[in-house]
Amino acid sequence: MSKINVSVILPVINETFSLEKTISIILSDNKKDILEIIIILSKIKTTKNALKKAKALKDKFQDVIKVYFQELPFLGGAVQKGFQLSKGTHVIMMASDLETDPNDVKKLIDLSKRNPSSIITANRWIKGGSFNKYNIIKLYLNFLFQFILKCIFQTKLSDMTYGYRIFPSKLVKDIQWKELKHPFLLETILKPILMNINIIEIPSKWEARLEGISQNSFIQNFNYIKTALMVRFFWKNK
Repeated sequence: MSKINVSVILPVINETFSLEKTISIILSDNKKDILEIIIILSKIKTTKNALKKAKALKDKFQDVIKVYFQELPFLGGAVQKGFQLSKGTHVIMMASDLETDPNDVKKLIDLSKRNPSSIITANRWIKGGSFNKYNIIKLYLNFLFQFILKCIFQTKLSDMTYGYRIFPSKLVKDIQWKELKHPFLLETILKPILMNINIIEIPSKWEARLEGISQNSFIQNFNYIKTALMVRFFWKNK
């Protein structure tokens, strides 16, 4: 089993108690493996309450929490900033609104210790995973889109749009990322698929957020199609 240390990236827009609970669970379960928790804020969109909470958590956990402002916009810009700043051997991409279950961080880390060169990704569709209070239309569209992606990319993966993963840090630093909005989450798995990186899935339970408003509008989901086609037919790993 390999020794790893982990950077966790948490983009924050309007999360307060959700952010605090996420961090509390992560550190309670994995403190010895967490090198840093990187909170990424937006100068334009992050609310005053969320900014205040982030600063309070930084003061409370000075040895582990770091807070930065993103330069590039949107979710993709925030996570890319985290990728660049991360100092761990591995990096976790997840949400700060509890839609990604922080209890699964331990599973991601444990599997990375046994498979340090692989990506470990959460999956809501396999046995043990689930959706709670997910829009029914989006659920059916998600299932259809996953099937189409499996065919286009010739992969056994079945949840490529769920942005909850742990990566070897060198991998995410070496890839040139293009997307800035939510389809960036899809890009982070499609490019490694084409690179023949080993990817392992674990079941995970998705929960609807309890605070704030999602930045991913329904219409924006159709942009995932464009991202998939651009990666599959026009991207070349350099």
